[in-house]
Amino acid sequence: MTFLVSHFAVVFPGQGSQYVGMGKALRDASPAAAAVFDAADEALGERISTLSFEGPEEDLNQTVNSQPAILATSIAYIRAAEEAGGDPIHPPGFCAGHSMGQYSAMVAARVLTLEDGIRLVRERGRQMQASASDGAMAAVIGLPDEQVAALESAGRSVGSFTIANRNSPGQIVISGERAAVEAAAEKAKELGAKRALILPVSVAAHSPLMAQAAERMREILATVEFRDPRAVLLANADARILATGEECRAELVEHLTRGVDWIAAVNRMTAEGINTFVEAGPGKVLTGLIKRINPAAEVFALDEQSAPHRFAMPDFLTVS
Repeated sequence: MTFLVSHFAVVFPGQGSQYVGMGKALRDASPAAAAVFDAADEALGERISTLSFEGPEEDLNQTVNSQPAILATSIAYIRAAEEAGGDPIHPPGFCAGHSMGQYSAMVAARVLTLEDGIRLVRERGRQMQASASDGAMAAVIGLPDEQVAALESAGRSVGSFTIANRNSPGQIVISGERAAVEAAAEKAKELGAKRALILPVSVAAHSPLMAQAAERMREILATVEFRDPRAVLLANADARILATGEECRAELVEHLTRGVDWIAAVNRMTAEGINTFVEAGPGKVLTGLIKRINPAAEVFALDEQSAPHRFAMPDFLTVS
């Protein structure tokens, strides 16, 4: 069975993609993008746009700030593309979000309003920080796939531990109690990994340590309207189709404690006939991951540093 409705997908980055100045040139050039930032500021009752444009970096990098700032920037790029391409632009076959990018994908697919999405990711950041409980995460580079199970066993023998992200072949992120993550990072080198780097975070995202945050978010999400998506969405953990608003609501609870399998998501979209991907948001992290997963894919990042106003509009998005 195929769910394909168009030949390309729009993908949305998660936390870590933020940088000081993101969206500023776009805001200055696009009234539609400026309206997004204005709406985000109003939804939060503070100028998250100023923090995005001017910093300071240490404040922008705080989870409670980076998540709404990334969402606002991602949707600003979508609205600028609609404005430039002759609203509406050709609809995507898929909208896929990486971790917190799921909220951006759901706003883009009209499951959530922009205002609700902004407020929800602010609360998500608060709840994740409150559930930190001496958590840790580490990036593991170059570990052979056949050794991932051994790495998981090593971490779980020490404490709460999971594979948080499968980002691309040879690149995973591990998450859990600090002692477990540190032990697994040390074991990764013995198992053949090229590098194992403890990340500068205290939140064990996509791990069982986020159970408290997940339950609190379940209560909060129950008060928000979720509509059925206008583009096909995929669950983070297993790339299954999210066809209804209620499935989307459940996804935003589940993905706090379950991992992100970006390899499975890209492979699912490729199997459905997608070979062109557009990254909407700050930077081009997902563009690089997609090329490592599917070297034959065509990838475009709307946030292109060399483009006028840091906005590169692919020709195929324009409505003829």
